[in-house]
Amino acid sequence: MTDDKKKLIVAGAAIGSAAVAAALLYANRRRKKDEKEKQPSIPSGEAPETD
Repeated sequence: MTDDKKKLIVAGAAIGSAAVAAALLYANRRRKKDEKEKQPSIPSGEAPETD
């Protein structure tokens, strides 16, 4: 292999790994946001207690 091909392979691997890392960060952030928006439901038949 020539040096140019090695450089292209290394650059491709770096770009690919950066893309995978970005996708994982996005998915994790989105999952946390979805969990935060879910609120527990009030049990049926019981009035919510307030002070």
